[in-house]
Amino acid sequence: MTKGTKGAGFPSADLVRAVLKGHSGLGLAFAALLYLICLTGTIAVFANEFQRWENPAAEHMETMSGEAAQAAYRAALARAEGPVEHVLIIMPSEDRPWPTIRVDAKDGSQTSWVADSAGRITGKVRDGWTQFLTRLHINLHLPRSWGGFIVGLSGVALLSSLVSGVLAHPRIFRDAFHLRLGGSRRLQEADIHNRIGVWGLPFHLIVSLTGALLGLSTIIIGALGMAVFQGDTAKVYAIFTPPHPAEDARPAPPLDLRPMFAQLAARAPRGRISYLAVEHPAEMGGAAMFEVDDGSSRLANADSYAFDRQGRLYHEQKAAENNVGQQILGSLGPLHFGWFGGGTIKIAYALLGLGLTYLAAGGVTIWLARRRDKGRPAPGWERVWTALVWGQPVALTGAAFTALFTSSVTPLIWVWAAISIGALAAAALFPSATLSQTGRAITGTLLIVLATVHPAFLGTGDSMALIVDGALALIGFILLAILVLRISVLKKMSRLNADESDRGGLMVRV
Repeated sequence: MTKGTKGAGFPSADLVRAVLKGHSGLGLAFAALLYLICLTGTIAVFANEFQRWENPAAEHMETMSGEAAQAAYRAALARAEGPVEHVLIIMPSEDRPWPTIRVDAKDGSQTSWVADSAGRITGKVRDGWTQFLTRLHINLHLPRSWGGFIVGLSGVALLSSLVSGVLAHPRIFRDAFHLRLGGSRRLQEADIHNRIGVWGLPFHLIVSLTGALLGLSTIIIGALGMAVFQGDTAKVYAIFTPPHPAEDARPAPPLDLRPMFAQLAARAPRGRISYLAVEHPAEMGGAAMFEVDDGSSRLANADSYAFDRQGRLYHEQKAAENNVGQQILGSLGPLHFGWFGGGTIKIAYALLGLGLTYLAAGGVTIWLARRRDKGRPAPGWERVWTALVWGQPVALTGAAFTALFTSSVTPLIWVWAAISIGALAAAALFPSATLSQTGRAITGTLLIVLATVHPAFLGTGDSMALIVDGALALIGFILLAILVLRISVLKKMSRLNADESDRGGLMVRV
């Protein structure tokens, strides 16, 4: 072996150092954003359960007849103020066993209603918390194109950090079960960070990749339009969506959906209608598009049908006949949010999502601990990071609490923003340990209070709402129990240190 090649291997030490440096840079640049996106994404796995938590009085049903859907659709149109652009009817499902009728007015306003099994409107949908949570995760409550782009870039950064993290630690798989607990905080945090990264690596890669693709879909479609259709993105969308009927804005009676339901019953007897969208319901150019679950085990299992005003089927697309690109596109959403396979998959996604959230926060914690070990502490950044990490659970819980009093999203945004800013302001006044303890205490207490008072405000008609309340209370008690345990351990360590100091002083005097 020559001197120039002595000790050479893959990856080389220089490559490891360079990749590690890049990994740290990516993590620091996007850490706060990644933490928020991962945290809200973990909670958003249970979006349907939270919608039931917000509407516990809604009548449950397994299916809804065409007659009832027509009645609900006409009743929602009658309540609309001004011309209507679209009507979206979400049919009952296992995850959400009641129908929703959303009316999109031409002035841009939206109103959603709940209907009973006979198609009677029973009230407006309460979805302030669910909408707040999902929009915060998907587009950060920014304009959809900009917010989605930022979230997509964060997905790319997370994917890059995962790959670079594996390359920067050549022994990461060999040491998959090696933990150094109770010693140096930096080594302890690094081991936990690396172990969680390895144990959940397939999940982390899938979630970050699908998140990046979903967030950057507008950019991807734009690039395809430029490359293939001379910039015409409408032609790209046309590959994946049913064609629109010919424009005809002449007034007409609302579409009759009942013949369309009858045709679908004949064409897809084993199918289950997921939703239908009625375009321009009071115009001659009106049409209705149906998405039907074909009952298969594929992630992308939705057949689509489109009918014109006369009830003629002018588009039919079977999921079994989709090409690879369409199958991948249809699978992105279920794969990203865990909306397949029932409650067990959702719980697994939530636990793995918590691990990914810990990874997003742990990178900065390790960096701060490394600085402290090297004699270059950054107490200001430590306080800011602790305030951000524990300020978000408080802010999100405060927004959920606000949802008991209003179904509007806007007040929840203001409450979340005010608490987030207040937490960061507190970083200028309190040490990191106090901020951490206070954040745990407030979050745990708020969760217990929220679970306790929710039934009094919104009722107990849905068993799922009670399950959600129980889970919130349990999480609150766990947070408080961990806080009490940590305080107890810190006090014990403080007493031990004091005893050792006293013994040292006695020896010096002797």
